[in-house]
Amino acid sequence: MPSPAPEDDARYLADYYERARQVMRDLQAARAAIGQVEGRAQSKDGLVEAVATGHGELTGLRLDPRALRLGEAALSREVTAVLRAAQDDAERRAKEIADKVAGAATLPEPLDESFVRDRVEQVARDLL
Repeated sequence: MPSPAPEDDARYLADYYERARQVMRDLQAARAAIGQVEGRAQSKDGLVEAVATGHGELTGLRLDPRALRLGEAALSREVTAVLRAAQDDAERRAKEIADKVAGAATLPEPLDESFVRDRVEQVARDLL
């Protein structure tokens, strides 16, 4: 990225600062949105349902009384699969939010050392 002209430095820095503030606001909004995510899943027969947050925490499990007829091993497999599916759903939704903000949360490339060198040389020329 070319350095701004010396007379544009103040505007460039103000724009950069405002862009950084916008990125932070967008990231905070995404964090809040991820906190509201609910991933849901249920077994094929609808006897087991689970809910998970965007952070992967399990917040709900519902077992239809008929699910108890499955037997211990089958019920355990079914519950485990539904819990994982709810977490996967929540993770997918959270990732969509994060990917959206990550694509927009970019700052201009930082100015490199040549920027400072150019300014020092400009000041030296102006003084001579």
